[in-house]
Amino acid sequence: MFYIYVLQSTKTGRRYVGSCENLDERIRRHNLGHSKATRHGIPWTSMHSEGFSSRADAARKERYYKSGRGRNELNRLSEVRSPRRQVAGSSPAGPIVNCGGAL
Repeated sequence: MFYIYVLQSTKTGRRYVGSCENLDERIRRHNLGHSKATRHGIPWTSMHSEGFSSRADAARKERYYKSGRGRNELNRLSEVRSPRRQVAGSSPAGPIVNCGGAL
């Protein structure tokens, strides 16, 4: 099984998209500083991952997430997972109401 993964740095807030065969080991190596590209952002947390039956399919999805449309999709995904980033009135539970008066 091949995986694509999206990591987010708790230090810098930046994202990193990659692919691998052993997901747990790869994330561990990123957090140990074995990758020059991610050493600056330790610690990293997993934001998203997907499994694929072939390396080619995983590589295709990795390229997509590194494209403009793919980055937009990841932005939407992170907004859904992080309610504090939502704008007033965009909450799935309904609009945010200011008890002291109108917004």
